[in-house]
Amino acid sequence: MQVEEHKSLKDYNTFGIDCTARYFVAVTSVEELQQILSGQLTGGARKKLENRFILGGGSNMLLTKDIDALVIYLNLKGIKICSETDNQVTIQAMAGENWHEFVRYCLEKDYGGLENLSLIPGNVGTAPIQNIGAYGVELKDTFVSCNAIEIATGKEHTFTKEDCDFGYRNSIFKNEAKGKYIIVSVTFQLTKKDHDLNTGYGAIQQKLTEKGIETPTIKDISEAVIEIRQSKLPDPKKLGNSGSFFKNPVVDSQKFQEFKSKHPEAPYYQILENEYKIPAGWLIEQAGFKGRRFKDAGVHENQALVLVNHGTATGEEIWQLALKIQQAVKDQFNIYIEPEVNII
Repeated sequence: MQVEEHKSLKDYNTFGIDCTARYFVAVTSVEELQQILSGQLTGGARKKLENRFILGGGSNMLLTKDIDALVIYLNLKGIKICSETDNQVTIQAMAGENWHEFVRYCLEKDYGGLENLSLIPGNVGTAPIQNIGAYGVELKDTFVSCNAIEIATGKEHTFTKEDCDFGYRNSIFKNEAKGKYIIVSVTFQLTKKDHDLNTGYGAIQQKLTEKGIETPTIKDISEAVIEIRQSKLPDPKKLGNSGSFFKNPVVDSQKFQEFKSKHPEAPYYQILENEYKIPAGWLIEQAGFKGRRFKDAGVHENQALVLVNHGTATGEEIWQLALKIQQAVKDQFNIYIEPEVNII
């Protein structure tokens, strides 16, 4: 367990922002994490422990400044089968496993349930925090529990699905438990046969039809999702980004009717009797930002939800662009779009 000083975080965040950590340590076991949290460090790193910063896959954050703290990088690896029956398997993945690689592992074993969540950037440990979702599926649909270390005591706790209080891109870890726990592993229940396929999302069905697939497998669905995502979303290794920067706003019936009367052409999804989701990407595109570039900070040409770093943009420059977009959407549609990305 080696503590480094003045460590560049450029390779540890998908925006490729070149910020620096005052101290940096990678942990490869729960025991190492507990040792650090108990203060088993020396010198300046121990002093900065109070301002610790937990780093996972770096896919859901925008660094706007250097981090004058101890950055703890969760490099916890491992996948194991907890239990299984003829049709179901309970599987646990450690927090440092790459999310898409974990999905691929499950697909190779013919475990169903995560195929619609293919190619989402980030690691397993951060997935429950925002209840990641895509193409009609959310993490909570297969989630059983997660183990997390309580920062104040170093003790390990188990959170059930009910404990996590999942919502749209939301969980207890973004609210009352924020900053109090570090997720170290996540457990899922997946199917081994008789998979419950979700092809209701229009683009998936269209892609399957194009391929002439009438009876899709979970791998077929995953490949369709990957092709759709790759056609819309840039590869962070080639163009810095964090996927969808904004959440799709959810409005009540009254606000929706006002919006729809002024913009009858707008797409929408009814999610509850009194709740409607309006695609933030459409709002941003109508506000004139799709494909625009402000120095090296920009909006992706194929998906207006994605803000990108064309090379040397600072986190602050990207954040200022996000604020400009927010204000333009508010002025034009009277709708507030909330960042999905954590601003550091």
